Amino acid sequence: MILEICFGFITFSCSYFSKTKHSSLSPCLPHTIPTRKKKNMGNLFCCVQVDQSTVAIKEQFGKYQDVLEPGCHCVPWFLGSQLAGHLSLRVQQLDVRCETKTKDNVFVNVVASIQYRALADKANDAFYKLSNTKGQIQAYVFDVIRASVPKLNLDDVFEQKNDIAKAVEEELEKAMSAYGYEIVQTLIVDIVPDEHVKRAMNEINAAARLRVAANEKAEAEKILQIKRAEGEAESKYLAGLGIARQRQAIVDGLRDSVLGFSVNVPGTSAKDVMDMVLVTQYFDTMKEIGASSKSSAVFIPHGPGAVRDVAQQIRDGLLQASVEH
Repeated sequence: MILEICFGFITFSCSYFSKTKHSSLSPCLPHTIPTRKKKNMGNLFCCVQVDQSTVAIKEQFGKYQDVLEPGCHCVPWFLGSQLAGHLSLRVQQLDVRCETKTKDNVFVNVVASIQYRALADKANDAFYKLSNTKGQIQAYVFDVIRASVPKLNLDDVFEQKNDIAKAVEEELEKAMSAYGYEIVQTLIVDIVPDEHVKRAMNEINAAARLRVAANEKAEAEKILQIKRAEGEAESKYLAGLGIARQRQAIVDGLRDSVLGFSVNVPGTSAKDVMDMVLVTQYFDTMKEIGASSKSSAVFIPHGPGAVRDVAQQIRDGLLQASVEH
């Protein structure tokens, strides 16, 4: 009788372990962590190990019983207890790429990065209520982004990406908290418009910068021309003053020479002295023209009566300059 009881007990144990080994970690729970083979050996002695940052879900006859914290625990399999699976408490990241359209009819790809983790105090909800956590989060991200971006122009999408991320985070936090998950942070990491739109935006930006550069260049040239004109005006004004002073000095010198000659040579008039001075300057000028290497030919009226005409012209010019100043 005792042998029969022992044989039946061993048979039940082997069949139970075989069932537990294949069904305790259901493939429909992708967020669970598979149990290692050495832990299955520990089940033979009713002892299981739970790793750090992980919790284990304990069931009794298929019904949820408890959440096991990291460490060593006793799971009496002969009383119907077993581990349904493990749940990681580490922060996980999910990148979601969503294509949508802006208010100005530009298609963009918005990439959102969702960082989330399961809550230890709600581990049973996170384990049993959701079969596809990533799919659920992705659905909420699509819903919020496709509701927010179409209200904004393309430029506003880039400027208000933090507001979009905040809206996604609030919606996810409100929805996923009921399933035992916490949304740690939500980031909009990239906004990618169509390649043709991107090229057009770059061309618009380049044209705007070229226009600003052309305006600045024209303004600089304007300032240079103004300064150049002011310099030329000042130069001509000073040159005019110099010429006027030169003429005045010539007139004063001739006057002093005529007065001095009239005093020293009795019987000569001022007109005679002036004619002699002009003739002397006339011949000096002819000598300088002939001695200059750069002069080629000068045609002037020359003869006995020409000297008087030249003298008269020079005299008239000097007298007119004296009257003007």
